[in-house]
Amino acid sequence: MSKKPSITVVTGGSSGIGAACVRHLAKRGDHVVSLDLPGTWSDEKMKPMGVQAYACNVTDDDGMRKVAEMIEATHGPVTALVNCAGILQHRLPPDRLTMTEWDRVVDIDLRGTYLACAIYGSRMVELGGGAIVNIASITSLRSSPLHAYGPAKAAVASMTACLAAEWGRSGVRINAISPGYVLTEALQAAIDRKDRNPEDLTSQAAMGRFVTPDEIADSVGFLLSPAAKAITGINLPVDAGWLAGSTWQTYGGVPPARNVQSEGRK
Repeated sequence: MSKKPSITVVTGGSSGIGAACVRHLAKRGDHVVSLDLPGTWSDEKMKPMGVQAYACNVTDDDGMRKVAEMIEATHGPVTALVNCAGILQHRLPPDRLTMTEWDRVVDIDLRGTYLACAIYGSRMVELGGGAIVNIASITSLRSSPLHAYGPAKAAVASMTACLAAEWGRSGVRINAISPGYVLTEALQAAIDRKDRNPEDLTSQAAMGRFVTPDEIADSVGFLLSPAAKAITGINLPVDAGWLAGSTWQTYGGVPPARNVQSEGRK
């Protein structure tokens, strides 16, 4: 009887960063299973990549455990997990941010990430190894007017470090990535609606541009790979230098690109 291949699970795999991770990991040869809400993915897109998709709500404890059991029984042991499932929030001051919205953001972004880690990470411990990447945010490292989303993502980063120490000697690595402003379909739609100004999002980045979903997926792939076998417990910003450049505003901003040819070499 042949041994079943190991499986990589991606939550929130139907769009944005999650979809980019699914494409990247499938292309490099991983056996990928995508988890997302019912009706959010297209079989026409998943099947050509060899990706299986399961309907699941990441906040549903019983549902998540049943899907995990089904994946292992049908496809094989899960030795890699990427937690991309999450939602944004409306920018509102505390007196207008309802606890219903606050709870929903924290429930999906923090509880959902923790639940997936607890279910799949605990099984990786039993298997003797594995790797997890959680998607946090640069709002985990700076203040912002997102009073539910920012704290939830900061908690994801903290939780990642806690679980890295919990499982490190059991062979399970767990890291977080904090994306900067990623030009996903959702962000592009907000720009098109004039809800966000692209200049506001890119002007303070050291590289002066957005991050692409594929660039986040590249970093996820690295952290899951044997090339990162000594890396655990970190929160890696992938932000086109937004964190590096944002404090330069008080000095007139990040300098423009230099034209070495016109300046002449000194």
